[in-house]
Amino acid sequence: MRIGISIFTHAGQGIRHLLPALAAWATAGAAIAQGAPAPQALPLQQDTLARAAASVGVGRCLSAITRLSTLAVQGSRGHDVLLDWDRKRPDAGPMFSLIGIQYPNAGVAASITAVPDDTGGCTMSAERISVAPFTCASVAQQELAGYKVTQLLPIYAVYTDDSEPASSVSLIDSPPGCLVIRRYVEYGWKDPAAVARKR
Repeated sequence: MRIGISIFTHAGQGIRHLLPALAAWATAGAAIAQGAPAPQALPLQQDTLARAAASVGVGRCLSAITRLSTLAVQGSRGHDVLLDWDRKRPDAGPMFSLIGIQYPNAGVAASITAVPDDTGGCTMSAERISVAPFTCASVAQQELAGYKVTQLLPIYAVYTDDSEPASSVSLIDSPPGCLVIRRYVEYGWKDPAAVARKR
């Protein structure tokens, strides 16, 4: 299987596709990651990942990719994308991406994966990785009150909320800070617009 690897760069601002249920995935932790209060109204960067995916022939999962990637870069100064896809089957094979995101006082990475399935849907996975300049205990206390915690390694805890069963937050102690990984997974996602057209 031949895999394509390309790097795409950001330019300009624009698209405003938001997925409200995942807003916390993209924006929670911004203040802690930067060590300063997050602005209330943040500009949205142009969605470089969605443009890149469309340009190589990814279509079936594009709506979900667009929503997740737009959220991932919300409020950033700029971002660049590393994209991997199956060049022989761009719309039927998996797509993997890594987004480097620049904020005024911090850098963040996001990973978005789309895997088409045989039912016409997609398995979607997204991760947002940042470093908070605080202990993981203080991050959990400030951001994750009320979450269930599963302690794995002594330095590694996973937090979940029953109201968002597809999401989790992992905190990994990495003195002097805390590695924060916000993760979202959805199986069998289908484009709501396509589903509506079939009714």
